[in-house]
Amino acid sequence: MWANNLRIFGVVLGTLALYTLIANKIPQVQSEVPQALSLGANVTPEQLVSAGDQLYQGAGGCTACHGLGTRAPNLLTDEKGQGTIGARCAKREPGKDCKAYLYESLTSPRAFVVTGYEPIMPDLGRTLSPQQLWALVAFLESQGGSVDVQASDIPAAPASAAGAPGAAGAARIANGSTDPMEITRAAGCTACHKMGGEGAAIGPDLNHVGARLSAALIRESILAPDAKIAKGYEKFKGIMPKTFGDQLTAAQLESLVQFLASHK
Repeated sequence: MWANNLRIFGVVLGTLALYTLIANKIPQVQSEVPQALSLGANVTPEQLVSAGDQLYQGAGGCTACHGLGTRAPNLLTDEKGQGTIGARCAKREPGKDCKAYLYESLTSPRAFVVTGYEPIMPDLGRTLSPQQLWALVAFLESQGGSVDVQASDIPAAPASAAGAPGAAGAARIANGSTDPMEITRAAGCTACHKMGGEGAAIGPDLNHVGARLSAALIRESILAPDAKIAKGYEKFKGIMPKTFGDQLTAAQLESLVQFLASHK
C-alpha cells in the first residue's frame, strides 16, 4: 500500500519536474510598448534627441528595417553616397525642409517612397503620440544635420495621458473597439496585408488566412510575428510590430483572431 502510494507520488513529482523544465526552456516573448513622454514647454533639443534615440533603438521598432540597406534606407549611416539622414533629408522631396519631410515620412510614409524601396513603412502616427513623433524627428535631424524641432511643434499631451505608461498603446487602437475591420485599419494591418477589398500585397493575403492557419497559429502570428514566417516572405522578417500583445485588449485580440480564422 505504502509502496504504491510512494510510486504514485514519485511519478507525480517527476511529471511536474519535467513540465517545469520544458516550460523554462520555452523562449519568453517580450514586447516593448512605447512609453508616453512628458515634455514641457522648456524642452531642449538635447532632451528631444535623447528621447528620440531611445525610441529609435527600442520600442519604435525602427532598427528592424532601417540600417540594413535592403528593406529600407539607411538612416544613421551613409545611404548610397548621400550621407546620413540628417544630411540628406532636406534634399529628398521638393518643397519640403528636413523637419517637414521627416514628419511626413513617419505619419504618411506612402506620400513619398524612396526610389528602390517598397512602401512597407507603417504609419507611426497610429501607435506613437505626437510628442514621440517629434522626438524621433529631432533624433533623425541630429544625424548629420541641425535640430530645429521646437516646443511649439509639439502639442501638449492630454492631462489623463501624461506620464501614463502605454498611453499610446491599447487605448489608441480603434479606441478599444472590437470591430475587426476597425482594428485592422487602426493597427495598420492593411498597410501590408490585403483584407476584403482593402490593403497592400506586401505581406500574406488575409482574405483566406483561416484556410491556412488555425486560430491558435493566427493568435501566435499577431503576438509573436517572427516565430513562424510564411514561405516566400522571409525577407520581411522583423517588419511586423511585436507590441500588439500589449496594445490590444484581450477582447480586441480575440475578436480579431476569430474574425481572421473564419475567413476560409
